[in-house]
Formats: sequence, C-alpha cells, structure tokens
Amino acid sequence: MDELEFDSNLSEKAVYDYNLIRAALDKGDQKAYAELMGRYRDSVYFMLLKMVNNKDDADDLTIEAFGKAFKRLQQYTPNYAFSTWLFKIASNNAIDFIRRKKMVTFSIDKTFEDEEGSSMAMDIKASGLTPEENMEKKQKIVHMRAVVDKLKPRYKVLVEMRYFEELSYEEIAEKLDLPLGTVKAQLFRAREFLANILKNSEGKI
Repeated sequence: MDELEFDSNLSEKAVYDYNLIRAALDKGDQKAYAELMGRYRDSVYFMLLKMVNNKDDADDLTIEAFGKAFKRLQQYTPNYAFSTWLFKIASNNAIDFIRRKKMVTFSIDKTFEDEEGSSMAMDIKASGLTPEENMEKKQKIVHMRAVVDKLKPRYKVLVEMRYFEELSYEEIAEKLDLPLGTVKAQLFRAREFLANILKNSEGKI
C-alpha cells in the first residue's frame, strides 16, 4: 500500500490507519475494512463494556459502532486520529443506547435504530397489564412478528432466536452450527433490515 502524503501531526499509527481508510474508500478494499476493525475492535468493546456493563450489549454496540463508522468513512478527515473519531462514534452510540434503555420501561431485548438515529422498541410488558394494555401488547407482538416474517429466512431465524426466544449469541451459534462472528454479523444486518421496515411502518406499532 502506498503511503499518502499530507500535512498532519498524526502519529505513525494514525497515518497507517488513514492509508487503510483510503484503500477502503478508493479501492473498495475489504481487507482494509477488516484490518481497521481488527486493530480497534477489542479496545472499542472494552470501552463499551465499561459503559453498559453487559457483554451482549457491548458486542451489539461494538458491531454497530463499526457499521456507523464505515458508513460515514467518507466524512473522516485526517485532522485527528481515526481511533479518536471511531471512539467518539462508539461512545455517542452507547450513550444513546443507555438513554433509550432508561426511557423504554419494557422491551423484549433491544431497540432498533435506523441510519438517522430514530429508534423503535419491540415493546412487550411482562405482567400487571390492564385489559387494554394486554390487547395492545398482543397487537404489537402480531405486528412485530409480521415485520420479522418479511426478512429472508436466515435472518428471520436469527431474529426469532435472539429476540423472541431470548437466546444468547453463543446459544444461537451452537444451535445453528455457525461461527459466533457470523451470527453477530448476520444479526447486525437483520437489525438494519428491520429498522428500515419499522421506519416504513412507523405509527402502526
């Protein structure tokens, strides 16, 4: 990979990152994306784990952080280190997640977020429902299952296992005989599809 010349106070590590970014953007180099994730995944994960104090949530948020960063990669400028920019995206996303979790008094597991940051929760209250609330809950479950049914079969199975059966990533990987990383990556894609479907059906749930 040819090094790019630019005036900057960036460290050698940051310059290396920038060259990876240019390869990813200019050449569509998937190895460059993978290397960027490999260089920072653990440090992002442990930062998020401290923030949310839950391993599954930290895993989800780590994948989301890289997803958001890679979608916005063209916005990155080498005025500061990529790691600084990435950690800012990750921490802001985690703060939003924590706020949503406090605001949502009941949910199956997670909220789904679209690219604009709008979130929708799969709201299901456990007990002590009034007849009206119980009817509303049933309607929400029916609607959510209808939304999930629109997913491709492989995504549908993963979402049902994760959000309806509330299985852990490890349990899903074992049941489907898939690598843990594949399960996490496909669930991330499934949540993106769900977010788009939910956005289009906003007001019905």
